[in-house]
Amino acid sequence: MRRIIEKTVFGVSWVSVFLLVTALFFMLAYLMHRGSGVLGKGLIFGNVSPIDALLLKRQVFNGLFPAVMGTFALVLLAVAFAVPVGLAAGIYMAEYCHGWIRQVLTVLFDILAGLPSIVVGLAGFSFTIILHRAFPGRLGPCLLISSLAIGFLILPYLIRSTQMALESVSLSLRLTAPALGATRLQNIRYVLLPTRLPDILSGVILAIGRAAEDTAVIMLTGVVASAGLPRSIFEQFEALPFYIYYISSQYTNPEELQMGFGAAILLLTVCAVLFLSAFLIEQAISWRLRRY
Repeated sequence: MRRIIEKTVFGVSWVSVFLLVTALFFMLAYLMHRGSGVLGKGLIFGNVSPIDALLLKRQVFNGLFPAVMGTFALVLLAVAFAVPVGLAAGIYMAEYCHGWIRQVLTVLFDILAGLPSIVVGLAGFSFTIILHRAFPGRLGPCLLISSLAIGFLILPYLIRSTQMALESVSLSLRLTAPALGATRLQNIRYVLLPTRLPDILSGVILAIGRAAEDTAVIMLTGVVASAGLPRSIFEQFEALPFYIYYISSQYTNPEELQMGFGAAILLLTVCAVLFLSAFLIEQAISWRLRRY
């Protein structure tokens, strides 16, 4: 009976993985089928030379270069805002917070993790209105507000991943440094964080994907269809998720819809580049820690 149950569980697991991989394969194949026809230099740079666009000598108006750069800027700023706060909050939850305060904060962070992105977008929009009234003509929907809103959206994932990573350290390793006279802060700095840093960076990688794909938040806080490259973080910007939403809901001919599929492929490519960069950083840090 036990072997039958084990085989059943193994079979269900294998079928689930197979279905997931098959669905992913068909999704990517469909995107490539619909969007491969527009892939090329013209999709990104339009009729502008890539060198001129990259050196900011000429603006790109009929390509997705501003949206690609806007997506990179949005994700990097959001992660830069969220990682220090999320890391500090996760350390506090794992090492310093106890009792009923820990229970309350745990429930609060879980609620924030399940908060619909449109709610975060409305909160960011309300914050933008308040700032606009306080500083009329100076501050409105912009890249900075969108990055802060996205950073708030991914913050619970960073907090929980850091907390769970630190709590998974074995008790023997956790007590080694204090037994040798190290303070709690030294134990966190030199033992716990280096030990679980790969797991923490895995949470950062997941947060990057969440930041790159969201549309509702940025739609209400600063993204527009044709802003060009922003000259500062206080200006509106373009982003691939919003372009995909915009072109798929308001296209006027099949060529525009095909551009939307091409933009979806570009967004997946941008996410892949960000994931790969984070993974290489994680591997480099892990190798350096193992070396020393």
